[in-house]
Amino acid sequence: MIELPIIPSQVQTNRSGSRIPGIGTSESHISTDAEPVRRKRPDWLRVKLPIGPEYAKVRKLVDEHKLHTICESGNCPNMGECWGAGTATFMILGNVCTRSCTFCAVATGRPNEYDTDEPRRVAEAIVLMKVKHAVITSVNRDELKDRGAEIWYQTVRLIKEASPTTTIETLIPDTKGNWEALERMISAGQEVVSHNMETVERLYRRVRPQARYERSLEQIRRTKSYGQRTKSGIMLGLGETPEEVFKAMDDLVSNGLDILTLGQYLQPTKMHHEVIEWIHPETFAMYKEEGLKRGLKYVESGPLVRSSYHAEKHVDV
Repeated sequence: MIELPIIPSQVQTNRSGSRIPGIGTSESHISTDAEPVRRKRPDWLRVKLPIGPEYAKVRKLVDEHKLHTICESGNCPNMGECWGAGTATFMILGNVCTRSCTFCAVATGRPNEYDTDEPRRVAEAIVLMKVKHAVITSVNRDELKDRGAEIWYQTVRLIKEASPTTTIETLIPDTKGNWEALERMISAGQEVVSHNMETVERLYRRVRPQARYERSLEQIRRTKSYGQRTKSGIMLGLGETPEEVFKAMDDLVSNGLDILTLGQYLQPTKMHHEVIEWIHPETFAMYKEEGLKRGLKYVESGPLVRSSYHAEKHVDV
């Protein structure tokens, strides 16, 4: 197996003194100041280098159709596995985001791209790739009055027209309280609507400075009220405590969430938020059990889990 280093060898610890599986072991220690401690990255965070004919085929289609994928823009560690299986998560509305979240590798700035032909190209690529389940996401486009909702709607509609048997998950951004835009985004026939919380409430100002914890919960609640299957994701290792993760789960369940993904935060560059803690696989297993106990219908939990990882399993839960 060819291994690709995916993050710097940094470890910090969370602010909790609780000892749960994998926390407070040789891979991490408890520190109230959460200062960085240089450690070798854990073996469970090793991934395969993207290679192989199926990966090359997806690479070619993405390039030929001038498409963006969150797989590349977000430095996803599962790109080799997913592209090797002939699947990808498409990112619409360009590759420049109006937000400056400290965890995200997507470029931040003032977007100048608004491509009304993009929905057709995405649909065409999905047909050529023979995708059975498509995941679509986007950057935030806060400068647009409709937050990009019309491009969202047309993308899903054209995929459904071109490939009626393809199921779709849309991982939508924060509409900043524009509920008309939200309704348009989620009304074209997708099977799953996802909106990531990303982290616990206390860390929002540091991790998602232009977002609001309660507003994201409301977006999920409104999505559920439209009769949609709802999904969200949280990164671990940013400095959260177990109790804060449990509270986030409870908040999500009370606002109508069906599916939750939990994965290890990986620092894209030295300019981004530092990794505070490596979370052990046993701890991820514990969080999965707790999430199911709290009423979630499905929990995908593991160090390399990302929002769209095994997304095809989330259609029928």
